[in-house]
Amino acid sequence: MLAILDYKAGNQTSVRRALDNLSIPCRITADAEAIARADGIIFPGVGAAGQAMGNLTSTGLNEVLAEQVAAGKPLLGICVGCQIMLDYSPENDTKTLGIVPGECRLFNPGWLDEDGHPIRVPHMGWNKVALNHPEERLFRGIDPNSEFYFVHSYYPAPAEEYMLGMTTYGAEFCSFHGREGLWAVQFHPEKSGRPGLALLSNFAQYCKEVRDAQ
Repeated sequence: MLAILDYKAGNQTSVRRALDNLSIPCRITADAEAIARADGIIFPGVGAAGQAMGNLTSTGLNEVLAEQVAAGKPLLGICVGCQIMLDYSPENDTKTLGIVPGECRLFNPGWLDEDGHPIRVPHMGWNKVALNHPEERLFRGIDPNSEFYFVHSYYPAPAEEYMLGMTTYGAEFCSFHGREGLWAVQFHPEKSGRPGLALLSNFAQYCKEVRDAQ
């Protein structure tokens, strides 16, 4: 069973629907014991960093996440969940979880798109992810030309050794970061059609393998 973290940041239901479509057992929960029993955690979210962190800390879920990551529980962060895994976000001047070293940054509206026009902020629509390591486990079996759905004004800027995949929007930015078993994507796999479902399936399979090896 996968635990979808319920910290009132939105988007949990769409993730559950995607997992239901894949027949992957899951539960939206804020219960520490249920999260501890889960094979893996999905950490989704939409909205502002400050509000998301406020919800996490008021419920103690920030400590639950830290404990589970330290114990080696697989974790997948999505969108705001991806951003607040870092140390800091300038959105609401927010100190974030610090699970992965780095910070978020606001897109520069002065950046130009491929046609020479200023980019629109937020970045909204379909875009590709260029993997730094083509054999990356989470993208196994996914066509490198696949596009994923993005909606965000801020982007993650982790320490270089945690940068796993890049996307270009005016300039190149990190859209996929972490390490094996601790992954975060800026896009929404649950809204990205077959490639996104394949990514979620890969994460679930990894969680099962980790559980079976224990």
